[in-house]
Amino acid sequence: MIISRHREIACAIIIDTLGRFLFQQRDDIPGILQRGKVGLFGGHREGNESYLQCVVREVHEEISYCVEPARFEHLLSYSGVEIDAEGGTVQGEFFIARDIPVDALIVTEGALLIVEPAKLSALEDKLAPSARLAIKAYYDRHGQGRRLKHLRSR
Repeated sequence: MIISRHREIACAIIIDTLGRFLFQQRDDIPGILQRGKVGLFGGHREGNESYLQCVVREVHEEISYCVEPARFEHLLSYSGVEIDAEGGTVQGEFFIARDIPVDALIVTEGALLIVEPAKLSALEDKLAPSARLAIKAYYDRHGQGRRLKHLRSR
């Protein structure tokens, strides 16, 4: 008997007051999805909360800074084959939060990784698949002409 796992997640691209991307350098310990990779802040939906409520809660838990719901811009919905783990399916909602003050953050899971937009391509191979998906959607939406090299062929 094969048990298929389904996850429901909400994550955000966090951009600081200087326009830099704020990522989560994930811990490299057993049991963590995409351990050691660079990911977005966010996590699993709980109970009957909306995806927006989920991202607000998860971001607050992970960076110790409250980003009001109105500050999250919806970026992308993904529903399909699990992209960060083997087997199963995932429903994910991805958001953007801008103008977040770095010096007000206390990261409680993993470590904070600050990346200048021009240096993002150097990080590409270290991005978790969900982060790569969101960054591609971000650049597609904002028409900035930047692409990660491997995203062009996917």
